[in-house]
Amino acid sequence: MAALNLSRIEKTYPNGFKAVHGVDLDVRDGEFMVFVGPSGCAKSTLLRMIAGLESITGGELRIGGTVVNALPPKQRGIAMVFQNYALYPHMKVYENLAFGLKLAGTPKAEVDQRVRHAAQLLEMEHLLDRYPRQLSGGQAQRVAVGRAIVKKPEVFLFDEPLSNLDAKLRASMRVRLTDLHRTLRDEGQPATVIYVTHDQVEAMTMGERICVLKEGVIQQVDTPTALYDRPANVFVASFIGSPEMNIHEAMLQSREGRPGLMLGEQWLPLPADKAALLPTGTEAVRFGLRPEHLGALPRPDGQSLVVPGTLRTMEHMGNEVFVHFALGALPFTARVPADQLGALQGASRGDTHGFHFQLAACHLFHAVDGRRLC
Repeated sequence: MAALNLSRIEKTYPNGFKAVHGVDLDVRDGEFMVFVGPSGCAKSTLLRMIAGLESITGGELRIGGTVVNALPPKQRGIAMVFQNYALYPHMKVYENLAFGLKLAGTPKAEVDQRVRHAAQLLEMEHLLDRYPRQLSGGQAQRVAVGRAIVKKPEVFLFDEPLSNLDAKLRASMRVRLTDLHRTLRDEGQPATVIYVTHDQVEAMTMGERICVLKEGVIQQVDTPTALYDRPANVFVASFIGSPEMNIHEAMLQSREGRPGLMLGEQWLPLPADKAALLPTGTEAVRFGLRPEHLGALPRPDGQSLVVPGTLRTMEHMGNEVFVHFALGALPFTARVPADQLGALQGASRGDTHGFHFQLAACHLFHAVDGRRLC
């Protein structure tokens, strides 16, 4: 068993700064869990506490049911892959992979079997006789992962391992790492993975579940789909998704008995099912709408509201276009398929155009604390 349980975990430094605030989290046996959040949210600190590289100043950490707060890293059954790979420059790839096993007194035949198996899994048999200086960034990253695999740990810890790679290589390595996790599980060597990143695209594409952190506090733990469709608060809503969700303050205002929102100078009818979920006495909310729920053409089912906006700029991404426009003084971004630009084809900055709001897909958050209301 390699399940992790974090119970009221805290980290306070000698100068009094509190980096981690009572984190409660259960990571299932064999799960691929991603910690994500902006720089300074304590995700790497939390990972280092799990690894035993940072002391825990409060709470209890269990790995496989055993309390490990006081255990040194080598006794925790973990292997860690760092951002800078930390390969031994004077050793060939084979020796880098085998070094930890040799220190542990592993028989020579078993060392060779483990090293070659890891090399086969990572498709790097041809690299075993090279030195780290002869490797590309992606190859060095694979060696660092292989060094973790040969230990056959119960828990893999990854600290932003792809951040030094270019965009194309990061994309291919995302697939390789998630495929490796499934391969090990299929081979009967399931390992729990905790992966730290500040890149929400990495988090969404790799994690079976994602833990979103802000200033040392967990904001939400859920599957990628649930985080995207049902964010717990404004922070999660704005952090998860690219381009980010359009979020603006709005006032509740009914017209002719129909509930609605005043968004700047524009009144928007509020779907009855969402209005019914608002707490009694609510007067102000924060209104959110994903860019893909804003269109340049009407929906085939007619379920959209045309709102006039002023075009600011358009970013052509190939198969889609990010259209930036303003509703009065409020900025919005629409995500429009390239073949559905309609009248926006050839439009110029400052032009007025009707944008189609799918209000049935809107999100409403508390005006003060930002929590999800419906």
